[in-house]
Amino acid sequence: MKVNVIGGGLAGSEAALQLARRGIDVVLYEMRPEKLTEAHKTSLFAELVCSNSLGSMEVKDARGLLKEEAKGLGSVLLQVALKYSLPGGKALVVDREKFSKEVTELICNNPRIKVLREEVKMLPLNEISVITTGPLTSANLLSNLKEKLGMNNLFFFDAISPIVTKESLNLEKMFYGARYSEGKDYLNSPMTKEEYEVFYNALINAEKHVPHDFDRLFFEACLPIEEIARRGFDSMRFGPLTPKGFKENYYSVVQFRRENFEDTLYELVGFQTSLAYSEQKRVFRLIPGLENADFVRFGSIHKNSYVKSREVLLSTLQIKRFENMFIAGQLCGVEGYVESISTGSVAGINAARLVKGKEPISVSQETMLGSLIKFIIQNQIENPQPMRANFGLIPAKYFSVSKNKRKELFIDKSRSEIEKLNGIIYE
Repeated sequence: MKVNVIGGGLAGSEAALQLARRGIDVVLYEMRPEKLTEAHKTSLFAELVCSNSLGSMEVKDARGLLKEEAKGLGSVLLQVALKYSLPGGKALVVDREKFSKEVTELICNNPRIKVLREEVKMLPLNEISVITTGPLTSANLLSNLKEKLGMNNLFFFDAISPIVTKESLNLEKMFYGARYSEGKDYLNSPMTKEEYEVFYNALINAEKHVPHDFDRLFFEACLPIEEIARRGFDSMRFGPLTPKGFKENYYSVVQFRRENFEDTLYELVGFQTSLAYSEQKRVFRLIPGLENADFVRFGSIHKNSYVKSREVLLSTLQIKRFENMFIAGQLCGVEGYVESISTGSVAGINAARLVKGKEPISVSQETMLGSLIKFIIQNQIENPQPMRANFGLIPAKYFSVSKNKRKELFIDKSRSEIEKLNGIIYE
């Protein structure tokens, strides 16, 4: 018996590889390059669309703990990400092209995975399937999902940061270093108060390019830089342009994250934007060192879709109305690369169990992954936004002790729960 995996992003790629690892034949559908999305640039599987950072590696950070759990559950994509990691301070930063190329090779060279480059317009209701079409699900499939699941379409607007070539930067006006640590992980451009004021005024008055149905439903964790600026003159200085963490007393600092192994491309950290391309050139070149910057990718804005999992999913990520089908990744209401990979892993494992006549598993709430899944399927928010891993999601009993003690206890419990879960999923 085969399993359909619909969507070749992070969640879909992980689900397909988990299924194949368990001896299950997979048909992986991906509509690119036959039909492109508003944000993807390649036909590669597991393309990293926004940033090339997968977040903190520190286990006392919620996303770091989630990485440890994903690694413990045998995530293939996380292993590839670690293989192609770049200097990034405490964060797991990857060479996005090498990462996606290797995932694509793993999929295309796997004898158990058949790739079909075509759009799926309707749910294959009578077959075991994992739906991982992500926030850029095609209009046809989204319409069918809405009809079959009886859901209202939820969405928010997300934005992408620009990337510039290193050779076009004036490095004499910049310096290497990471906040709160030594090293050459980031390029930094300090601004004086006068330079910041000129930049701020240009930014808030610049022309934007937005979708025709734009209604300011931004995801708070990924606000466009101009939206942050509109919240007040100093708002950027308390956000992505904060001068904190450096030895010198700068007024503000713009950071640039290395994009590739060759050290030729850098991304503007926290500079998601909906500005018109011509305005991005004009305004961002006001940043010291960027006077002649060559933009290889401009920032952009796109509409992201997701389901209200409380109404649609079980804790196993099965669809309530069709228990032979699963939804994972950002379409199920999680936000973030590792969150998508982790839910894709769970859906793949459970789809394999279904094929083998075994009961699908629910991940313990005593783990970061289990707490995240619990939130998306149980929260009572009428119009929820996608959620990232965070320690605010863990069971209430942990909040009777101090924050540090709470994390220690939960991390220890998470490790034991993942070990127990391994005994089940590899049985």
